Amino acid sequence: MVTQSEISEQQRVDRVFRALADATRRDIVRRTLHAEASISELAADYDMSFAAVRKHVGVLEAADLVARTPRGRERIVRGNPETIRRAQQLLAHFEQIWRGRVDRLDALLAEDA
Repeated sequence: MVTQSEISEQQRVDRVFRALADATRRDIVRRTLHAEASISELAADYDMSFAAVRKHVGVLEAADLVARTPRGRERIVRGNPETIRRAQQLLAHFEQIWRGRVDRLDALLAEDA
């Protein structure tokens, strides 16, 4: 039986990967991991409205990939490397599973040779 905590973790992972499915959001994460930026600064580099960039930042914030903090009249966006690290660990786990299957297949093929 799946526990509530496991469901919650699965939902968190789903939000992260859904957020990273968009190229603009991946770019925002990349930029804000390198250096914090205001939403206005981020918006200046995209061919979309300020509101659209703010919406992208909201999706990233909901996935805990960035944090938005007020500084005067602006909202400063900073990437969250810990969430990226957790996603990377999950992908590494999937890779281990895949490599284990390939290794077992190789062993089976070697037995037949």
